Amino acid sequence: MALGDLMVSRFSQSSVSLASNHRYDEEDDDCVSSTAHGDSSVPSRRKDSEATTSNIYGNGTEERDATATATSMAYLPQTIVLREVRHNASEASAPLGTSDGIALAPKWRLKERMKTGCVALVLCLNITVDPPDVIKISPCARIEAWIDPFSMAPPKALEAIGKNLSTQYERWQPRARYKVQLDPTLDEVRKLCLTCRKYAKTERVLFHYNGHGVPKPTANGEIWVFNKHYTQYIPLPISELDSWLKTPSIYVFDCSAARMILNAFAELHDWGSSGSSGSSRDCILLAACDVHETLPQSVEFPADVFTACLTTPIKMALKWFCRRSLLKEIIDESLIDMIPGRQNDRKTLLGELNWIFTAVTDTIAWNVLPHELFQRLFRQDLLVASLFRNFLLAERIMRSANCNPISHPMLPPTHQHHMWDAWDMAAEICLSRLPQLVRDPNTEFEPSPFFTDQLTAFEVWLDHGSELKKPPEQLPIVLQVQPKSLYFFPFLLCVCDRERERERQTDILNPHFSHSFE
Repeated sequence: MALGDLMVSRFSQSSVSLASNHRYDEEDDDCVSSTAHGDSSVPSRRKDSEATTSNIYGNGTEERDATATATSMAYLPQTIVLREVRHNASEASAPLGTSDGIALAPKWRLKERMKTGCVALVLCLNITVDPPDVIKISPCARIEAWIDPFSMAPPKALEAIGKNLSTQYERWQPRARYKVQLDPTLDEVRKLCLTCRKYAKTERVLFHYNGHGVPKPTANGEIWVFNKHYTQYIPLPISELDSWLKTPSIYVFDCSAARMILNAFAELHDWGSSGSSGSSRDCILLAACDVHETLPQSVEFPADVFTACLTTPIKMALKWFCRRSLLKEIIDESLIDMIPGRQNDRKTLLGELNWIFTAVTDTIAWNVLPHELFQRLFRQDLLVASLFRNFLLAERIMRSANCNPISHPMLPPTHQHHMWDAWDMAAEICLSRLPQLVRDPNTEFEPSPFFTDQLTAFEVWLDHGSELKKPPEQLPIVLQVQPKSLYFFPFLLCVCDRERERERQTDILNPHFSHSFE
């Protein structure tokens, strides 16, 4: 039985009182499908549906009971109402004109999307020359963008690293324009930023700075680049960088003492010492470590461990976990580079790992962040959402090396969230199957029990939840089980609110809400 079908069966057998005020059946599915293909029969179906609805909400008790008996789908509970603070906005909705009449647009629905149109990658590596304020251990972390810069000539290594980093970002936003500057001068960075802003127009620009080959940022808010002959380090004030890129923008600073840069932005835009998100400018920052911290130098990490977490989270997470798991004795770590499958194919090992990782990080963010901040960071911009999911991993991994990644807007600590245990278990199961899958590509792929286990946990909550307990943490995971489970999103949220808001009066669920989750 498919997981989506399992949910249907579970809801159909539930002891919760049922009402026929809203339902999804095969006719509704056909209507949605016809709308997508421009079927002219949709209006007539809609009128029939409205006629049926009027009978249901009227005094036609017999017709309502007959409809309830005939259908084989689960109904929404009659006493359930969306009355949590984040749902109240749906009652104050603005009318939108449609071809069939007036529809309500809830205020919590995102009014506009944001897209990252251009990505500027600035790499200041200066391979073979260490910056004067860094004392490196031996052996020391050397890998940059999963390439050993000392395995080839420095110019070729620098070019390969830049190309590889660009490719890694393209997986998250393939339609953006990517521009790379390798060991640039101040004038080259200025031209790069102005070009990116000109191309992106009102879209977001991402500026990624790798400062592993230059000194740490200064207390005055300056990062370093090179002069034309690579004989001097040239300071680049954050105020100038901000004036070139303007807004909206997102910055990634992978260097030691990266919090210095965030502090400079905070002073520039008057964010305050708390790093709150009250600024009118749409400016997002991700910094690798705190003011007095140096990037990890252990050989168990790549030199750009922060970037690796942001751009290749599955690979970085598995390598980090494998070294701490009992499987390290039986699994060659090099096999992680050969995981079969594609990230967008859930029926392969790599695709399932990516699916589980997305579900876990989405769930952590959904449970710990304020609703408005969650919508802004995880639902507005595809690239920003991917980076912040992966930032949760960066916090977990880098804290194990005594580094504390910082972001603006500031996020609460998530590195000890219990959902990471679920990810570790899923990763361990997948790693245990990896040797066989690599040896024999024809081996049948066995899906992980992760999603089935989470559905079971949700079922336990349905049976034993109460208003005194927290809402189920598995909601974001349940919604990723199968597309048809989206139809039950209103039902799931209603169950939560019923347990906490029993005293509220009965209300009709907003019919547009079923398509709000993205």
